[in-house]
Amino acid sequence: MARATAHISTGDAYATTIKVSGRTLLADEPFSNGGKDVGLAPYDFLLSSLAACTAITLRMYADRKGWTLRSIDVALHFYREGDKEIIERTVKLDGDFSPEQLERLAQVTERTPVTKTLKQGVTIDTTFA
Repeated sequence: MARATAHISTGDAYATTIKVSGRTLLADEPFSNGGKDVGLAPYDFLLSSLAACTAITLRMYADRKGWTLRSIDVALHFYREGDKEIIERTVKLDGDFSPEQLERLAQVTERTPVTKTLKQGVTIDTTFA
């Protein structure tokens, strides 16, 4: 499936070069966390992944069904309440849907691949080379 690498060195504060799918991305921390704010913060990447997966999955589903879906906007907000981490997701659809179609799209939203991964958690096996 997916693979990525990250590289950080001295002198760059927290600026990190990420290589994924033949592309180079830049991550960093904001000034408030000691970074130089030259790239997205790690949680920005996490939210971006969920937002993109949500929009793409809904587009694919609507296209497959032949439903009129002109645009999709996904807004996310990550925050903590005590020990609980929460992502609020608001999906705005521009299309003509029956109540049954909207219900089905809501179900699909809860079953996007990234949504499922985040909800069920993931095993991370770490080794040091």
